[in-house]
Amino acid sequence: MDNKKILFSGVQPSGSFNIAGYIGAISQWVKMQEKYRCVFSIVDYHAITVKQDPQTLRQQIKEMVKIYLAAGIDPNKSIIFQQSSVSAHTELAWILNCCGARMADLNKMTQFKDKVGANQESASVGLFDYPVLMAADILLYSTDLVPVGEDQKQHVELARDIAKRINNQFGDLFVVPQAVIKEEGARIMSLLNPDNKMSKSDPNQNNSIALLDNIDLAKKKIMKAVTDSGTEIVYDKEEKPAIANLLTIYAQLGNREIPRLVKDYKGKGYGDFKKDLAEVVAKFLNDFQDKYNKISEKEVENVLREGARRAEKIAKSKLDEIKKAIGVK
Repeated sequence: MDNKKILFSGVQPSGSFNIAGYIGAISQWVKMQEKYRCVFSIVDYHAITVKQDPQTLRQQIKEMVKIYLAAGIDPNKSIIFQQSSVSAHTELAWILNCCGARMADLNKMTQFKDKVGANQESASVGLFDYPVLMAADILLYSTDLVPVGEDQKQHVELARDIAKRINNQFGDLFVVPQAVIKEEGARIMSLLNPDNKMSKSDPNQNNSIALLDNIDLAKKKIMKAVTDSGTEIVYDKEEKPAIANLLTIYAQLGNREIPRLVKDYKGKGYGDFKKDLAEVVAKFLNDFQDKYNKISEKEVENVLREGARRAEKIAKSKLDEIKKAIGVK
């Protein structure tokens, strides 16, 4: 076995996957698979912590695999698999619930509070316990590195705490993982409200651009995107959050440097800038969708079958070790 570090990450197959998820997550993973041993999951058990339509969910799982492949994740270099196809994830989550996680840990999780607001009583137990399943996902593969957005950092901290607690009690069972946060472009903001992040669950579809959006529609969304007062195109997140966000999208999807863009648009207005950005987005989507549409259902099935086989082998070995350590085997 090589000495490369192990990296794990996953995406829920729910909602329309957008350019924020591509820039903040998947585009990084493509580069990371050259450097690390990567395990990428479609985390469908996380998706069902909120209500899902079964038929739509089935379709979105397949779509997510195609998005991974079209973005450049290579199943020969990385493991791509569906979370629910490896039962060790839920088994380990139960063990962690009993032997490592504490109610006090979960009560501190800000994402649960943000998501349910005043409706805590009607939220599913699964949604409350979501971070423990995420810890199981990570710890099963002896993960060293977990690339996540800022909003998931707290969950990786919980995985670290659980790993340390169990290691203290039962010996060195788990690698203690580290979060990897991408700074530039990690948070792409809403097109109409740049104080909020671009979200696939946003009911107003004009706030985001999905990877599978109609290209003319995507261009219209860019042209309708809000701008800041004044006319100067500068990168200033505090004073000009809207333009800073559009510059980030331009740089990331057009493979350009922000300082160079600022220089190129000196003396030009918002209209010209947005027109050019719309073309950059259109070209990116066109290229991406071309690759996406060439991926067959058969290829998706093969990738998932082989990915599940490889993931199962690693996960079962780790789970057996843990079961022996805690006395159930």
